[in-house]
Amino acid sequence: MSSWDDVRKEYYRRLGASVTKALEGNGFKARYVETGNAAREAVLELIPPGASVGIPGSVTIRELGLPEALESRGHKIFHHWGVSLSPEERAKRLMDENASDVLLTSSNAVTLDGILVNIDGSGNRVSGMAWASNRIIFVVGINKVCRDVESAIQRIRDVATPMNAIRLNTNVPCKSVGHCVNCNSPERLCRAVLTLERVPTGRDAHVILVGEALGY
Repeated sequence: MSSWDDVRKEYYRRLGASVTKALEGNGFKARYVETGNAAREAVLELIPPGASVGIPGSVTIRELGLPEALESRGHKIFHHWGVSLSPEERAKRLMDENASDVLLTSSNAVTLDGILVNIDGSGNRVSGMAWASNRIIFVVGINKVCRDVESAIQRIRDVATPMNAIRLNTNVPCKSVGHCVNCNSPERLCRAVLTLERVPTGRDAHVILVGEALGY
């Protein structure tokens, strides 16, 4: 009899195969890998030497140690996390992220029929996903697979947003109660919703689906 872990891994492989096939049908270049280490190597293979890399807000990318790995290879990294920036510097950094040679990010959710769903507060991340001329790479943990767009949006509101509110210490109700209450707080994090039903016209878009729980 297979171990509990073997069954889980085989389930993830089968689910991963289904989702990557759906993503490919929607124009994404998709692959499934079993581990975070394999995902990191796959990302590094997709980024040409010397390319600049924009990394908008993504716990997944940082969990995988990709900023450090890219910096060690000599890439110019643009990101607005973890640094003290003036409002003007932060605005420029956000623009630099989306204007880089490669945009490296995750997705808040992916559906069984291969749609990527994301929600932003400022809109910088979803704007870069929706339109740019650079290569975009999504790294998505298997924990973010949802049946459809409706359940994807609900997952983001009830899981990802409260966790991010805790991480950012944002004064919103979901941080306290652990689920969405559709607040009207001035610090509300859920403001711009993007569903990528197909790859935007002319975009080189890659999705790496990982058989581990990553990000929020």
